Amino acid sequence: MGNGRSRQGLDDHRRPAQTGPVSLPRLLALLGSGETAPTMVKPHREIFGRLGPDPVPAAILDTPYGFQENADDISGRAVEYFAASVGRRVEVASLRRREPDDPVRRETALSRVAGARWVFAGPGSPTYALRQWTGSEVPALLADKLDHGGAVVFASAAALTLGRFTVPVYEVYKCGVDPAWADGLDLTSGALGPDVAVIPHFDNAEGGNHDTRYCYLGERRLQALEEQLPAGGWVLGIDEHTGCVLDLDAGTATVVGNGGVTVRHRGSSSRLETGTVLGIAELVGLARGKGSPTPMPVPAAPGAENAGHEGGRDVSPLHSEVRRLEGDFDLAITARDVDGAVGAMLALDDALHAWAGDTLDSDAPDRARAALRRMIARLGELARVGARDPRDLVAPFVDGLLAERASARAERRWADADRARDVLLHAGIEVRDSPEGTTWEIPERPAEANLSEPAPIV
Repeated sequence: MGNGRSRQGLDDHRRPAQTGPVSLPRLLALLGSGETAPTMVKPHREIFGRLGPDPVPAAILDTPYGFQENADDISGRAVEYFAASVGRRVEVASLRRREPDDPVRRETALSRVAGARWVFAGPGSPTYALRQWTGSEVPALLADKLDHGGAVVFASAAALTLGRFTVPVYEVYKCGVDPAWADGLDLTSGALGPDVAVIPHFDNAEGGNHDTRYCYLGERRLQALEEQLPAGGWVLGIDEHTGCVLDLDAGTATVVGNGGVTVRHRGSSSRLETGTVLGIAELVGLARGKGSPTPMPVPAAPGAENAGHEGGRDVSPLHSEVRRLEGDFDLAITARDVDGAVGAMLALDDALHAWAGDTLDSDAPDRARAALRRMIARLGELARVGARDPRDLVAPFVDGLLAERASARAERRWADADRARDVLLHAGIEVRDSPEGTTWEIPERPAEANLSEPAPIV
């Protein structure tokens, strides 16, 4: 296995300049997903807060998604997310290929990574990123921060690359390659030991009727990979919208976000819920059978019984928020509470804006927009009732009462005819008799005297 901690290629001119006695914490943050979602705003702010006030030199490595045609869009959304939601300015260190056509762009990217106190990488392909990073200066630049100060924040595909072993997700899940580990950067060996594999998206359930836990591997394929690990090899699983922040100075591991972190060795697992803080040595000890692991029976793969719940899909935080707001909207429409309905729609629009920076390839934004469109259509139905010509609404009643009045007049029951007319006048209906017949209309402002009088009884 290759060792990414080699200092080869870390030239002196790329080392961060020493500007004074600034002592930076050494932080390694592993995020399961949601790296640019509202769920991770608080952890990002806390990590930045430990690095000093803004501006802090901060760089986003775009390598994992550098092969995608929308790479510029992904980078732009990430920069906007950190500026608008986290309140921090970041730059893109664009290193999409190890040997780009533009050497100036390459050197600029490496200089940004070297000078950054905070380096982030996220979605894309782990094996593509490894092909670009292995043998380059990037692993040594990252290791330098973990040794001397700074924060390395890797999520999703990038998190997969950090251990000695890496899951080749696309090759196994999409291309049918037999499960086999790829060589990782091995940047976790100093803290977690030499034989760890980091697996994000650990609780993924997008498959619906097939098992996509463990970053789309499922139980069967994860077991096959575990059999290929050395005796001491183990898996650190990070749930979606969850992170494990390793403070290498304090020797602590903190679970943040919505879910949990799983330490798994040969099918035996211990789970640490969000908010848990424990020593890194204790975390590694769980993988060695020390401490008090929590028994975790392997659940059955999702099946048809889940098809009625969100279509068997994973329920992300955005999905949950959409369902809540749809419920609020339904209650408001039922009660004909227009303000409440509009409030639910505006809240959904706010949620869409808040999640706009999320780079996870998910249908959640599309489903949220579809829900908003349905709300608009339903509110339109209610508006059509309210916007109808008042004549259309009251005509059956007015015409019926005028028919009764005409009968009373024909039978010379003048008092009954007058009382019918008075009822209409009180209701704001003006009645006009002429040689051509009787007509009626609803004036824009009924006479105040009519509104103040009690309605006569016909």
